[in-house]
Amino acid sequence: MPRTLGSGRMIEQTSVQISALRERWHAERELRYARRNRIRHIDRLLDELEMLNIAEETQLPADLALRVQRLTAEMEHPLGNRAPEDLTIADSMDALYDLQDGLMLTLEGVQDEEEA
Repeated sequence: MPRTLGSGRMIEQTSVQISALRERWHAERELRYARRNRIRHIDRLLDELEMLNIAEETQLPADLALRVQRLTAEMEHPLGNRAPEDLTIADSMDALYDLQDGLMLTLEGVQDEEEA
């Protein structure tokens, strides 16, 4: 009878460990996807800004300026402290590239840890 009780505890402990590992894996996966989605969002904003550059526009449309300002504020970039109407195309692009670079470095770090 003691073997059955011991085996039951071992199975229970193993099950708890598997559950904890599964939860950790899901959390890490969600974090990676959140980063990738943020990078994609930044890419779309950069595409819009680049189109303005190609069209030789000098003014940032209000809706785009607001989206850039909100994102930079949310990600705690100094550009986020400026009013949307004070943003320029060039400054917005620089800020978004900075933010994207930081996210890509972090994403690569997660991949490196997985491979190790």
